[in-house]
Parts: sequence; C-alpha cells; structure tokens
Amino acid sequence: MARLQVDAVSKRFDTAYAVHEVSLDIADGEFLVLLGPSGCGKSTLLRMIAGLEEPSAGRILVDGVDVTDAAPQRRDLAMVFQSYALYPHLSVARNIGFPLRARRRPRAEIAQRVGEVAATLELSALLDRRPVALSGGQRQRVALARAMVRDPGAFLMDEPLSNLDAKLRSATRAELIALHQRLGATFLYVTHDQIEAMTMATRIALLNEGRVEQCGTPAELYDRPRSTFVAGFLGAPPMNLFPAVVTVGEDGLHVVADGVDAALDIAAPADESGTRAVIAGIRPERLRVDLGATAIRGRVRMVENLGSEELVHLDTGPTELCLRTPRPAKVSVGEDIALRVDPADIHLFDPDTGLRLSWQASHPEPTPSTDSTAVPVA
Repeated sequence: MARLQVDAVSKRFDTAYAVHEVSLDIADGEFLVLLGPSGCGKSTLLRMIAGLEEPSAGRILVDGVDVTDAAPQRRDLAMVFQSYALYPHLSVARNIGFPLRARRRPRAEIAQRVGEVAATLELSALLDRRPVALSGGQRQRVALARAMVRDPGAFLMDEPLSNLDAKLRSATRAELIALHQRLGATFLYVTHDQIEAMTMATRIALLNEGRVEQCGTPAELYDRPRSTFVAGFLGAPPMNLFPAVVTVGEDGLHVVADGVDAALDIAAPADESGTRAVIAGIRPERLRVDLGATAIRGRVRMVENLGSEELVHLDTGPTELCLRTPRPAKVSVGEDIALRVDPADIHLFDPDTGLRLSWQASHPEPTPSTDSTAVPVA
C-alpha cells in the first residue's frame, strides 16, 4: 500500500485556478474523501495525482518518491472511473485480467488472480458474461476488481457510485467500506455526495473553489466546522445560519437576533459592555420544542414529513429556522412555538471572513486551525 502526499499543488487554466496550492498527506491505509460542490476542483486534483493531468505548480509524492512528472503507469495507482470504462466485447474475466495481460504476466498467474479477486467481490458466477448482461452494481464491482487485480499502491475513485440508483448506491457503499477494511488499502475517493463522505471516510477534505476549506474526520467537520461554508455544506438540512449579535446579559453572554435570545454559557468579562456582530449557527437536530423556553420563538411556516422524522420550518422575524425532530412534532402551520437549544450547540462565525469564532479573554477571535490546508472563505 502507499502513502500519498500532495505538496502545494495548483492547476491553472489561462488565468483561472481549478486547484490552488492544495496540500494533503494521505496515510497508508487511509480512506480519504475529496468532497465539494461541482466545479470545486476535486476531480482535477484526483487526475493530477493519477498522472492524467499535469500540475501547473507543486509536487506529488508516492511513498516519498516524487512522481510529479512520472507517467500514470509508473505510479502504481489504480483508477476507478465514474463511467466504469469496461471493454464491452470482453468477458468479465478478461476485463478483470486486462491489466495483468498488458504487463505480460503468465496465464496461470492471471487466472489465479482473477479468481481470487472475483471471489472477494462475489463475481465468480459472472466471469463468462459480458458487461451488457450486468447490472450497474455488478459493472461497478467489475471495475473495482480490475483495479484490485494488480494489487496497486492506492485506489483512486472518481464518483464511482453516481450512476447507481439510491438503493444500489447504499448497498455498494457498504461493500466499499467492507472492502477497505479487508484490504487495508489506501483509498482516495471523489464525491459531491456528503452521505458517501460521512459514512465512508476516515478523513474528509472539503474543497471550495480549488482550495481545501477544512480537512479532518467526519465528526470534526460536522461538529466543529471551521467556516460558514463547511457549516452550510454538511448536513441535510444544513446548519441554520443567521446574522446576530453577541451581547452581555444578566447571566453572561447571549446571542441575540429577531426572535432569538439564547445564553452562551460564557461569563461576561468585566470590561465587556458592547456588542459584537456574528453569524450564528445551530444544527436543525439540536433544536427542541419546549413551550416554556425563551431562547427562540417563532411561527411555524411549513412541516415536512420524512417518515420517521419531520422538518419544521419557522419564521422568527426575518430569520428562517429549520427544526429536525422525531415524528410527530405535534405542531401545526401557523402555530407560535418556543424552542430551546443547548449553549454548546450554538456556533459563532465572523461575518466578514466566515471563520469560526471562540471567545478568548474579552474579545472573540477566529479559532486557531491545526489544519495547514484550511483557508478562510473569501
């Protein structure tokens, strides 16, 4: 298996950057997901690591060896494409064995390796079929088997599940997680689907306009987003974000907005008397209906039934908030309700930079980042 290092890599097309000074260190055996919206540069970054695109600047290393200028076949990396890229005229067995035949391996070795990989991915009964006779999920497993057959240093996957329906995508996600645990291989996986990222990754690198916005475990990105971009991208529905001010109340600092006056459980410093403009954030699932609460009051605008849960949308003046709660929520459209929130579940961000804030001494400052790849939101 392999350790992958991306050192200040950029890709520029004319005057526009698709990837701008990205640095990542992907440990041997790690499952790192490149996540982000369409056009953020994640596929371009993956193709540069694979050797299919040439960087404009920076270095790419595999196990400490600089491969920036090396041909793709000399990098010992296996690519799994979104389109599967199977040969339609070849059987499953010959598709899987193609990388070994290209390297002129002995027939006996090819047959043995194809049989082993096919058994691992439960393809043994399909070896004589052609791709046209396979389902989407089976074709995806054949593409994976073809990558596995030569035991590469790392697997590079470019949105491999995007062509599958929701049920099959869920099942294939589970298969990939089990495969990673079984092989202990290095996986670098590109997706725009946050569910895939949250369920599969050991770490996520969230990209925004060609830069890494935050890199960390799924829990770190979800529970302590470094910026409003991260907070608003992760979560379904995403974090409630609204303009507010932090001010001094009788019991310490409060975050205040139209319909919102929530304690932060932070003692007000002796010299603190003014207010500070912030962007406040609260996850929808962290809000609770409580008739006796005073922190948040609003009027129900809409209720969405998700089966086991409901989304309650409410207006608090000009601010719109969303509450995610087990069904039934026992509220109705047009009803005035009160919500409570734990102070620990209130996130604060700088309105100018979008960076996370923490209260230190008498003034809030952006939280120091231990992630050298993270950058402020422009």
